[in-house]
Amino acid sequence: MSGRILHVTRRVGGVLGRALVYVLIWAGLALLIAAAGIRLYWGTISVSQMLMNLVSVETDGGGGPVVWVGILGVGVVPLLITVGIAVWQHYRRRARRGGDELHHARRPSGDDRRRARHRRGEDLRPGRRQWILRTVSTALVAAVVLGGATAFSTTVGVGDYIKAANSDYDLGDYYVEPTVTSDEHKRNLVLIYLESGEATLEDDQLFEKDAFAPLKDATRAADGWQHVEDLQQYQGGGWTMAGLVGTQCGVPLKGADTAGGSSASSNDLGGGADTYLGGATCLGDVLEDHGYTSAFLGGANASFAAKDVFLSTHGYSEEKDLSDWRAAGDPEESFRSDWGLSDERLMSHARDEIDRLHAEAKATGEPFNLSLLTLDTHEPVHVYDYCDVDTENVVTSVYSCSMTQVAGFVDYMKDKGYLEDTAVVITGDHVKHMSAGDAFHEQLDDHENRTVFNRIWVPGGDTSGGLRPRVDQLNLYPTILEAAGLTLQDSEAGLGVSAFASEVPTGSAQAMEPDAYTELLNSLSPLFYAGAWAAEDAAP
Repeated sequence: MSGRILHVTRRVGGVLGRALVYVLIWAGLALLIAAAGIRLYWGTISVSQMLMNLVSVETDGGGGPVVWVGILGVGVVPLLITVGIAVWQHYRRRARRGGDELHHARRPSGDDRRRARHRRGEDLRPGRRQWILRTVSTALVAAVVLGGATAFSTTVGVGDYIKAANSDYDLGDYYVEPTVTSDEHKRNLVLIYLESGEATLEDDQLFEKDAFAPLKDATRAADGWQHVEDLQQYQGGGWTMAGLVGTQCGVPLKGADTAGGSSASSNDLGGGADTYLGGATCLGDVLEDHGYTSAFLGGANASFAAKDVFLSTHGYSEEKDLSDWRAAGDPEESFRSDWGLSDERLMSHARDEIDRLHAEAKATGEPFNLSLLTLDTHEPVHVYDYCDVDTENVVTSVYSCSMTQVAGFVDYMKDKGYLEDTAVVITGDHVKHMSAGDAFHEQLDDHENRTVFNRIWVPGGDTSGGLRPRVDQLNLYPTILEAAGLTLQDSEAGLGVSAFASEVPTGSAQAMEPDAYTELLNSLSPLFYAGAWAAEDAAP
């Protein structure tokens, strides 16, 4: 009886052991393919970026083919390979057992076996070949698992995430709730985000031409436009939603789930959450409190990365995206299959929108905020029929064509007289991605000062003092509010201090030493983000 139990135990243990090996093979392959795909399409990213985007992917107007490649590459291919290995091993074991049975049935003498092995050049020691095969198999499995885990962890910055989890800093210790002391001079606001709007592409010594020249011509300092010199992407930023949240809320974008979890976390975004950072006070909230009507226009699917939830949570009463442009009857050639509407058509709609908003503002006496997000410069770039490629690298021409469309909208506002009562802030959402498939590695990989393009127009503003240089995107939050004519206590909002302020208040995050400030932005800050994600009316 005990012998039978021992036999069954060994059989069960063998089955479970093989199952564990196959799970490890599958996991290693999935991690390896995921790491390769992330580096190909996005380069190295952060844990926050991965989680914030994975929970709200869209196959239509939110990456399109990239989403399907991810599903097939990470979900299906590793499983098929693992099943293939399992089937091959199953038939191999069956063949070996059949051979063993035949071997025992027709077992030759010991001398005959030794002579046969000697003729085949096999080692005379029993079991050595089987031991070698098992050792090689074990090493291969270990290589797949360790290789996949290592590749994935370095690609998404797991080491930095662990370090951040052990930080003693919490953003809540430095976060400043924006306090508006006066709105007597409030004015209309147009906020334009340039997809991958990196100012480094202005350098015609590095690139074939200055890709921003058309927009720079429309926003000249001689006409009263200002800019933050060397505007920095904030530590931990680098993708569109991070840029929107950083410049409109003044804090890095992190999920509550990456910061220790909460009852209402960013994981809910993929399941139709009603709020997005509902506990934080952002640009649209402040503007709404002071009578603004806020509208957003973008060419892509607003559901991608839950952009629509963010906007509706924070004071935007109107959001128009890919579905609206299709319903409006825009021609098929104006759409790119992976993301959405061209910048030419987006700016055409923006002209109609600002005409309507400006007329309403005149009639009601209440200002508006029109926010736009371009699309053409999202890699892999798409060449529309209005773009003449005059550079060897197509990306340079596409950037120039996109800036021409934005410049045309700026000129339209000037011609209509809107710049007389409307502030305009133009900024990149992040610097250009540097994934394996993207352009300009030679020019940008080792560049020491990659900055974000920006231009600011304030009607009748004093431009003699200039703007504080080398601030990061978090400082744009109070800067935008002040450009709109709102007066802020100590010029502070979120972690930022307005670039219009020449001095930084003592105790502000912006007064910290650079290394300490970097650690603050990297910190997971679980208490702060638990409150920020918890509820719409909960203060962080």
